[in-house]
Amino acid sequence: MFLYYILALLVLAIDQLSKWIVVNTMEIGEQITVIGNFFYLTSHRNSGAAWGILQGQMGFFYVITVIVVIGLIYFMQKHARESKTLAIALSLILGGAIGNFIDRLFRKEVVDFLDFNIFGYDYPIFNIADSALVAGVILVIIITIIDERKEKRQNDTTIQRNGN
Repeated sequence: MFLYYILALLVLAIDQLSKWIVVNTMEIGEQITVIGNFFYLTSHRNSGAAWGILQGQMGFFYVITVIVVIGLIYFMQKHARESKTLAIALSLILGGAIGNFIDRLFRKEVVDFLDFNIFGYDYPIFNIADSALVAGVILVIIITIIDERKEKRQNDTTIQRNGN
């Protein structure tokens, strides 16, 4: 389990370093073209959650994040030992949650800077922590679907054996 906490710490370190670089080298609103008409580094701040919802609700985010982090650590200790993929997914979520929590706690806003324009759609600006959270959640969903299918197959097999 120790390695999975190292992964969460690595996500946190990359997230905080990248945000520190953006805060210290770019003005808010400044944009650097990485790949024209597709990918930009844009210095942006968000005092809410994803896509700017719940702006200014810092107390709410503090409480929710502490609950989520405690829940993640508990779940990792109790359930993720059997599945490396689940442990990785939870590590990504943990690192991302703590990364954005640190921003909210010390900056009173989250530093975002990854800015994509995908087929004309200007996707909301995000950061490394957000990326880790989304990747972790997607992995958890995939693991859940796979586990449910395995369980259904096992139940169907058991029913067939008992029915014959």
